[in-house]
Amino acid sequence: MKRVGRWALLWVLMLSTAYYLALWPGQTVQTMNTRNPRPTLVLDAGHGGEDGGAVSITGVPESAINLAITEKLDLILGLCGRAPKVLRQEDVSLHDPEADTLREKKSSDLKNRVAAVEETEHAVLLSIHQNMFTNAKYHGAQVFFAPTPGSQEFAVHTQQILRQSVDPANERQAKPIPDTVYLMSHISCPAILVECGFLSNPEEEEKLRSDAYQIQLAAALAGAWLQYEENFIP
Repeated sequence: MKRVGRWALLWVLMLSTAYYLALWPGQTVQTMNTRNPRPTLVLDAGHGGEDGGAVSITGVPESAINLAITEKLDLILGLCGRAPKVLRQEDVSLHDPEADTLREKKSSDLKNRVAAVEETEHAVLLSIHQNMFTNAKYHGAQVFFAPTPGSQEFAVHTQQILRQSVDPANERQAKPIPDTVYLMSHISCPAILVECGFLSNPEEEEKLRSDAYQIQLAAALAGAWLQYEENFIP
């Protein structure tokens, strides 16, 4: 990213953070610094490397959009005094070197993500993904939760914040994650998976590729996490 572009993005992130924190009274940097031990948010940008995930109608792999939103979320939380653990910061798979085939790489990648989450003390997982469907009419973010204590509360709260601040017309509800999703069914900490939108919907796909909408999503997710951390975690 060019230097001027990066500074402009940081200014937008700062303004977005100030705006979203203002939506939730009592949520300030001072109050956020009182918890000890503080939970560690683990940010997972889904897919990566050879596993691009779904491909949008304009040919953009899901993995790139996941990473872009995760990077912005990481920056916003940093501005709020948080240091989340980010599982990937490049367009790479997290598989072991000895993995050879694509199937082996995907399997190894998922096992390594599980291990990274499980080795993190007081972890809470937030995994970023994009949705896809054969019918282009569907749109809107949806949050899924793992079968672990605290996950449903985090998911319901996050879905509510996304609806209020990003897409008021979105009537989707937080749902339990299918047990076929390996990452979410093999961790023991609170965890949610956010499908940020549908790459199969032309209007939403265009927004999901834009910095502005990615910042809006990231700021909403940051606000949801900060409020959840303050008010829902014992």
